[in-house]
Amino acid sequence: MTEKELFPFENTYARLPERFFRSLSPTPVASPQLIRLNEKLALDLGLEPADLASPEGVEILAGNRVPERAEPLAMAYAGFQFGNWVPQLGDGRAILLGEVIGTDGLRRDIQLKGCGPTPFSRNGDGRAALGPVIREFVVSESMAALGIPTTRSLAAISTGERVIRETSLPGGVLTRVAKSHIRIGTFQYFEAREDTEAIRLLADHVLARHDPGCAESENPYLELLEAVVRRQAELVAQWQLIGFIHGVMNTDNVSIAGETIDYGPCAFMDTYHPETVYSSIDLRGRYAYCNQPGIAQWNLARLAQSLLPILAETREKAIELASEVIERFPDFFQRAYLKLSRSKLGFDEAHEEDSELINDLLACMADNQADFTLTFRRLCESILSDTEGEQALLELFREPAALDPWLARWRIRLAKEQISDKERRQSMQRANPIYIPRNHLIEEVIQAAVSEDDLQPFHDLVDITSSPWDEQAGQEKYAIPPRPDQIVHQTFCGT
Repeated sequence: MTEKELFPFENTYARLPERFFRSLSPTPVASPQLIRLNEKLALDLGLEPADLASPEGVEILAGNRVPERAEPLAMAYAGFQFGNWVPQLGDGRAILLGEVIGTDGLRRDIQLKGCGPTPFSRNGDGRAALGPVIREFVVSESMAALGIPTTRSLAAISTGERVIRETSLPGGVLTRVAKSHIRIGTFQYFEAREDTEAIRLLADHVLARHDPGCAESENPYLELLEAVVRRQAELVAQWQLIGFIHGVMNTDNVSIAGETIDYGPCAFMDTYHPETVYSSIDLRGRYAYCNQPGIAQWNLARLAQSLLPILAETREKAIELASEVIERFPDFFQRAYLKLSRSKLGFDEAHEEDSELINDLLACMADNQADFTLTFRRLCESILSDTEGEQALLELFREPAALDPWLARWRIRLAKEQISDKERRQSMQRANPIYIPRNHLIEEVIQAAVSEDDLQPFHDLVDITSSPWDEQAGQEKYAIPPRPDQIVHQTFCGT
């Protein structure tokens, strides 16, 4: 085995001009140990799991060795952070090793997170604590299992070193896989420098990599903007209907490829309420659950602003064209949201009252402090008009009778379609997971790993949430909401 065979990199981002990134190698760690390898993902990427798990492979995954074809670099970008403009951010603790072509023919980045300081570290140590590495591994792989576009986790490494945050913590390195790591903030970096040539080069790179079909259109950059808007609208619709709260929807955390990226203080809702916020740094609720669609559109308007110099010959015309695309976001979002809502409620056809039904159910859930995930899952069981199944659903509501009028309307709506209850129940179960990485479970596995050096709870949670739709005997604790003493009220970024 040679390093060249381990990662057959074919790099395109490194071919862009030097102002797009800074070339540097990861900083070695003291005593790297592989704690989890995503073998299926490795095979999908055309990589050999046994080679990755070998001593040589672990050295590469930890940043202690640079493989032959790698061209390690830290990407430059800017961004609005909680609405405040920061003209230079960049990869402060991540290094892109290179790109591989998977068995599906798609190109993906291989990036190390927590592998040491870069020119963009802003006085940080460039390292990651083990807890955030575990969180991102668990949540990103759960999102992938749920069918939600996301960056992936190929490997988690413990470094044998300590990092200082509020206290001394064990360190870790995550190998992240993405369709690309290009963000809205990447375009903003060059907009801030009035570097129109770089904006055009970056847009051409994105077109070639993600949207080759747009390249032949009359205005390929406008088509690119619309493709990104559509992807983000559909992504956020999926977030909303799984109860996911990103927590830090800054423009530097928005992927041009339409993947969920940067799992910092992310969380899944337990009790439903539209204004739910978990992130400890979101003091004003800017990125609350109910605000995510609006913030996504705001972020996309910032992308449109960056693209103005290449959209048309005059700024006035460019603004007109870009505004038309950005104004289509609500329509893209609503169509995706309604389609997914119908699946969750067991509807196979589109009817006028469907939007009102989903909104009224959510309002009843909020009024009665019902658990988001279990409400939809138990609704599947009540399809059969089974007394026990319906009782389990009603028990989730503070005032069970409050749901009765809605259930009656729902059953009338179901009767408009000629589908057997069994078929409908099965389709609903494929739209409503029973297992998600609940916040208290994530905290438990992090605590076990960090304080007790026990990684088994981490492995168990990854395994359970990798099959989110299918009930597994003896795993009831992964499906139920937290007890009052287990409730997580705040999540933390970990940087």
